[in-house]
Amino acid sequence: MEHHSASAAGQRWRRIAAAMAIGAGIFVIEVVAGIASNSLALLADAGHIFADVSGMALSLAAIWVAARPRTSARTFGLYRLEIVAATANAILLLGIAIVVVLEGFRRFLTPPDIESGIVIVVAALALVGNLVSLRLLAEGRHKSLNVRAAYLEVAGDLLGAVAVLVAGVVIFATGWAQADAVASIVIGILIVPRALTLLRDSIDILLEATPKGVDLDHVRRHILEATGVADVHDLHAWTITSGMNVVSAHVVLTPDGQPGEVLDELGRCLTDDFDISHSTFQLETPDHVRWEAASAQPRH
Repeated sequence: MEHHSASAAGQRWRRIAAAMAIGAGIFVIEVVAGIASNSLALLADAGHIFADVSGMALSLAAIWVAARPRTSARTFGLYRLEIVAATANAILLLGIAIVVVLEGFRRFLTPPDIESGIVIVVAALALVGNLVSLRLLAEGRHKSLNVRAAYLEVAGDLLGAVAVLVAGVVIFATGWAQADAVASIVIGILIVPRALTLLRDSIDILLEATPKGVDLDHVRRHILEATGVADVHDLHAWTITSGMNVVSAHVVLTPDGQPGEVLDELGRCLTDDFDISHSTFQLETPDHVRWEAASAQPRH
């Protein structure tokens, strides 16, 4: 059974675009305010948001390219560009984290004067903007790697805004200027786990690992339970892009197995029970299996 569905991220590009626009606005405000207030925490958060906005822009570009028609040279189209974009996004986030943490330690040792009032107002504004973006992205985060990436990025921005707000309040109340550097280091550290998770997930897809949530042994049992199926081998499952899992297998028929009925039952099984809409089965007889085994023997 062959069926190509639109990628999960491609179905939600408007939400990513809206979150990107909000993030771009926060970025501009934080850069201006960070320079005006001499706050590294605001500038660090702005750098964090810049990486996130860049990642979302990259994702949107990949979604647009991935929607282009398939060709004989690229039979799955360019869907994988979404995953390449997610990988590049993760690497960019790790780079930002390293720079922010190093600069935070430097500022902790030599803290400058901070205009805490500006920091508090801008951090509160960023907090509200990030809450709106989280609401926009929440619905699609379980179905698309790029939407999930955007959601995690905005969640990190939200925590970053909280850290900056707390730092501003501490500086305003106590005059302890190192709070700004501490907030910067916290922002940098917050980036690392989600960037590593995103990098791991995207590399798994590029390496065609079994999709998360797909138990291959469970799939094998379902195939073997189908009427007319005697055995299954060379069973593989992988992900083309977010929301598009693929299965292929060699299915051995019983002597009375009906090919059409077997294909229909297997297609329904994978679609209904495993949400796999693209499956390819090679139907074989026991004689063909014996031929495969013989042909695989080394020749002298």
